[in-house]
Amino acid sequence: MTVTWHRVLDDPASLPDGRVTTVTVGHRSLALTHLDGRWGAIDNRCPHQGGPLGEGTIERGLLRCPWHGYDFCPLTGDSAFGDGVPSHPVEERADGIYVALDPEPEHERTMSDVLAETLVACGVTDVLGMVGHSNLGMADALRRCAERGELTYVGIRHEGAAAFAASAYGKLTGRPAACLTIAGPGATNLITGLWDAHLDGAPVVALTGQVSSSVRGLGAFQDLDLSAAFGDVALWTAELTPHARPDELAVQAVRRATTGRGVAHLILDDDAQTLPATRSAATYAGRTSARAARPSEESLGRAVDVLVGARRPVIVAGHGARGGREAVRALAERLGAPIVTTFKAKGLVGDDHPLAGGVLGRSGTPVASWLMNEADALLVVGASFSNHTGIYPGHPIVHVDDDPQRLGERHAVAAPVLGDVGMTCELLASELAALPDPGRVDQRADVADRWALWRDEKESRARDDRGEGIASAVVFAALSEAVPADAVLCVDVGNHAYSFGRYFVSREGQDVLMSGYLGSIGFALPAALGASLATVGTGRRVVAVCGDGGFAQYAMEMTTAVRNRLPITVVLLDNGELGKISKEQRAGSWDVWQTRLTNPDFAAFATLCGAHGERVDAPEGLVPALERALTTDGPSLVSIRSDALLT
Repeated sequence: MTVTWHRVLDDPASLPDGRVTTVTVGHRSLALTHLDGRWGAIDNRCPHQGGPLGEGTIERGLLRCPWHGYDFCPLTGDSAFGDGVPSHPVEERADGIYVALDPEPEHERTMSDVLAETLVACGVTDVLGMVGHSNLGMADALRRCAERGELTYVGIRHEGAAAFAASAYGKLTGRPAACLTIAGPGATNLITGLWDAHLDGAPVVALTGQVSSSVRGLGAFQDLDLSAAFGDVALWTAELTPHARPDELAVQAVRRATTGRGVAHLILDDDAQTLPATRSAATYAGRTSARAARPSEESLGRAVDVLVGARRPVIVAGHGARGGREAVRALAERLGAPIVTTFKAKGLVGDDHPLAGGVLGRSGTPVASWLMNEADALLVVGASFSNHTGIYPGHPIVHVDDDPQRLGERHAVAAPVLGDVGMTCELLASELAALPDPGRVDQRADVADRWALWRDEKESRARDDRGEGIASAVVFAALSEAVPADAVLCVDVGNHAYSFGRYFVSREGQDVLMSGYLGSIGFALPAALGASLATVGTGRRVVAVCGDGGFAQYAMEMTTAVRNRLPITVVLLDNGELGKISKEQRAGSWDVWQTRLTNPDFAAFATLCGAHGERVDAPEGLVPALERALTTDGPSLVSIRSDALLT
């Protein structure tokens, strides 16, 4: 075999006599030594536990491993402790130090390669995570897929951000992204974001490294029982072991995440990741079917019986109705029935539609609550009767959902209907069209009147000024005007979220994402990363709407957005306070305590990260600043001095 000489050191004087350093040639790491005028090059990995010999010291003519003190001859690699390490010829030439190496062997296909390629074949084309010691085999397989253009990998600053990003990706698309971490704390850092996905029904594939099975359970570094740690949050957990079928594991992970609308978890044994593999990547064909289900004739008939006698029906649409939004709107138009939405479903129908009643509940408007109160029947589609929404149970209710666990989950309803929302609404429209009109009221005029009253109230609130920042009514009026009609808006948790629900005027084509049932602060910026990956190439702008408390939790992910040139705009309401908690303390007759925040200049922070940053202190500066930020090539941030009480 012909060796090749590689220059590894330009200036021999840069490595004094009696010293060692690490040099890299291709994928090979060497410990280069200089001792008594002679040069040596040995492999950089101690055979004991893999210690980096290039970081060791030369003592009494021997190279000592920095981890456990094993000694090696710096020229030959021999060791009195047993196994030595390979050495390589070295020459000092006029232009530097050269080392002779055999050609690198061809890459041998591994179990990780099969796993990664199957994930891609099953539609997982975006991965976010952090590369580390217990997932290096899998990371290298993902690298090869990325270099072939088969997937996009985004390295994040905190594993929790990867989980929230993957959750948002699943909420927006119905398809899973993957998040990759190491064993131990890397894996446990995922759990909050994965609970967000679990509770909101978002598909995610979690890939966690794991320490070698040879030391598992023996108190090894970062050895945790990951099956137990993920036991409640994951719908399914399996492990890549030396005898596993990586292709089938990957298919099952995507299948379980997608059909179960939740988290599928793959544990990757450190040793198994790099084992040779003979299997080919599997495909997803024939492993699942469309979820759309036709309701039974009996349940459809009960729903028709409720609705046919209603003069003022109102439709309540939840996040589960997004796939059938056109059929929901068509049914509403046939019935002249308003559509009010849960907060999670804000934007499902644009607020400019003549039958749109806005958001119902704690984050909603008096428009929606008035319409529900005046109704004589409710058609609830894709909603779960959360206490935050406050759907009135005294009306006759038709409840449509494709998940049998959701139907009648909180209390009995008059007509539970198991079926796809879009298909069921189309069938209801057809059935009702063939029946006599019971004298239904076309409620468009009522909707218009209530919106006129609410617009007057919003304008009145916008005139409030205590001299301590901009009122939320002003902020969200400006955002409604400036944000593109096809934007994706990721909303964090806090006072600003309630204000967004009340004041932001959504348009058809916009999508709103939030941490719904978990209600986790810090969601918005990581979610924007995931939404941006999900919409790449579409030209859609992603807007993260944050408070200062939530933004600070994952603030360094601004550098992730900058590194990947993601079209994200952060709209940050800075009031120097955890305002929602202060409000709860006041409402409960508690002292306001430990809610004040010490903040940096967030606009300057964004600029330091490499993004476009602006600060707004007065209402007249809002729209121009937002328009500049929203048209910036890459990430941007607008920090708005807001009033904690005018929400």
